[in-house]
Amino acid sequence: MTTVLILGAHGQIAQLAREQLLTQTDSQLKLFLRKANRLSIRDVQREQIIEGNTTNQAALVAAMTGVEVVYANLAGSNIEQQAQSVVTAMQSAGVKRLIWISTLGIYDEVPGRYGQWNHQMLDNGYLPTYAAAAKVIEESDLDYTIIRPAWLDNHDEIDYEITHRHDQFKGTEVSRKSIAALVTHLIQNPTEANRDSLGVNKPNTEGDKPEWY
Repeated sequence: MTTVLILGAHGQIAQLAREQLLTQTDSQLKLFLRKANRLSIRDVQREQIIEGNTTNQAALVAAMTGVEVVYANLAGSNIEQQAQSVVTAMQSAGVKRLIWISTLGIYDEVPGRYGQWNHQMLDNGYLPTYAAAAKVIEESDLDYTIIRPAWLDNHDEIDYEITHRHDQFKGTEVSRKSIAALVTHLIQNPTEANRDSLGVNKPNTEGDKPEWY
C-alpha cells in the first residue's frame, strides 16, 4: 500500500487520477489544495483532504508525513517558486519520488509547424516559467518523473505513447484520462522513468495543431 500526496488535487487530471487510484489500487490518498471545500471525501478509509498552499513550506512538510509518492498537478505564474517549495519540502521530509505535470515545448522539443504554433499559443511567459520549474526539479536529487502532455482534451479514452527527454515530441493531442492513467501507472511502478521527462501524446495525431482546435 502506497501513500500518495496529490498537490493541486482539484485539477482535472488530478481528479481523474484520484478516481483511477481509488478503483485500481489500494493507495492511501492525501488531497492537498488551497480551498478544501472544493472536494469531498469519497472513501473515508483511504482519503484525507488537506487545505494549504504549496508555497508554505511548513504545511507541505507536515502533509508529507508517511508519504511515499508526491504527485504535483500545479499551475500558475509562480510555478517555479512552487517547484522550489515542493523540492525543498520533499528533501526536508525525506520523500524521494515526485511525479510532476509540466507542458510540451519546455525544451524546444516540438518540431515543425506544430512547434511554431505551440510557441505562438503559449508566448505569454508560460513556457519559460514552466521550463524554469522543470530545471529546479531536474537539478534536485529527487527520483522525479516530469510529464509533458500534448494539448489536452476530455475524450473518454486511454490511448497514449511516450517520448523521452532528448526525443522530438510526437503528436498534437492527448486525453486528460490518458495522462491520469500514466500517473496511476507510475505510482504503481515507482522505479519506472526515474529522473526522466516524458512527452505524452495520442498516437497518429501528428499535424500543424490539434484537430479539434
